[in-house]
Amino acid sequence: MEENNHNSTSTSAVIPAISFSVELPEPDVHILTSGGLRIPAHSSILAMVSPVLENIIERPIKHRRSERVIPILGVPYDAVSAFVGYLYSSRCTEEQMEKYGIHLLALSHVYLVPQLKQRCTKGVSQRLTVENVVDVLQLARLCDAPDLYVKCMKLVAERFKAVEQTEGWKFMQDHDPWLELEILQFIEEAESRKKRTRRHREEQSLYLQLSEAMECLEHICTEGCTTVGPYDVEPVKRKSPCKKYETCRGVQLLIKHFALCKRRANGGGCSRCKRMWQLLRLHSSICDHQPDSCRVPLCR
Repeated sequence: MEENNHNSTSTSAVIPAISFSVELPEPDVHILTSGGLRIPAHSSILAMVSPVLENIIERPIKHRRSERVIPILGVPYDAVSAFVGYLYSSRCTEEQMEKYGIHLLALSHVYLVPQLKQRCTKGVSQRLTVENVVDVLQLARLCDAPDLYVKCMKLVAERFKAVEQTEGWKFMQDHDPWLELEILQFIEEAESRKKRTRRHREEQSLYLQLSEAMECLEHICTEGCTTVGPYDVEPVKRKSPCKKYETCRGVQLLIKHFALCKRRANGGGCSRCKRMWQLLRLHSSICDHQPDSCRVPLCR
């Protein structure tokens, strides 16, 4: 009885939200869904939106009087109904996306409906969870949806411990070991990228600190800053703290220590003195002043 009701369903019942400016002719094609249920449709509209359906419709039929039937099996009747509704209206409700987003993504890929595929990719990605991410990842790979694939991979990497406990992960381990390998490689590469980025930032920070220290060393030895300056500049005439005083103060303390350190004078190993020597050597290696014009000690 239920089948007969579905078989007699009109196009307006399948797509209730559509209003047409002209009256449509009688449906000339039926879409066969799972369970033998049918959806009436118009071949001209289906062919206009989907090139795959157009090829199916243009295939010659054996008998003139035989009705034209297009099978779309393997997904729920309501998902096929939503798909046909989109072909007519180019609209998909949030409720339909919530219930049938994965099915609509598969149908849009198989029947080459790029606008719906883009809509489904976005809708499904917004509904990713730890529980469904492995299933969606497999579908994204099959449906050639790279944006969704990457988003799934990132979620798996971020919540790997939780994802490992899901049924989807266990099923994938038994039936798709290559995908498991892809995921593990992605996680390893992501960790490597994080380490490289962190190391690069640390190196950049060190270069900036050294650059500031070089500027401050030359500034102190040439003009003077607060308590340390050239021997031929009177302390009262030295300038007030400079803009980089935090770094400059550290260099001043290092210079004061270097001048008075007994361990350095006795040939001992003083770590602060070694840092001062390194600053002086580094300055000497990069200084572009004439040898007689640079005021930094031991330059050249």
